[in-house]
Amino acid sequence: MGFKRLEAEDLVISTDSVTNPVWSNNNPTLTEFYTSSLQTISSTGEFYYSIYQNDPLLNDNSEVQFSIAYCDSEGSGSNFYNVLVTGSSPTKSNYNQYKNLILGDENEEFIFGGHTGSYFYAINVDRARYKQHLLPGTMT
Repeated sequence: MGFKRLEAEDLVISTDSVTNPVWSNNNPTLTEFYTSSLQTISSTGEFYYSIYQNDPLLNDNSEVQFSIAYCDSEGSGSNFYNVLVTGSSPTKSNYNQYKNLILGDENEEFIFGGHTGSYFYAINVDRARYKQHLLPGTMT
């Protein structure tokens, strides 16, 4: 069995984009937000909160729409893992995790509009909720 060389007519070039509403049930907007009281008091609640479209304690069909995490280079905003080791906390872990993920170097700094940012909120939308990318300006 041999290989066949690709010809020009074998290629399809398209600028069509695939779009889909981000929120559950193909909703283009999310007007109500709920957290889970069970998560906010758990250990994961120290790192981030999952946000639902319905109250997860009252509705079995509730799905996580996005998560939000506070990130701080000094570890402010959360309890230290060990009170004898200041600065080591979930918010500092979040900050360093995003630093490695986005900047690829733990020695780099986040720069927002010319200002070095030592803290920020990160919003994570599940990749399965959208197709190619989120449109800039749609998260208002």
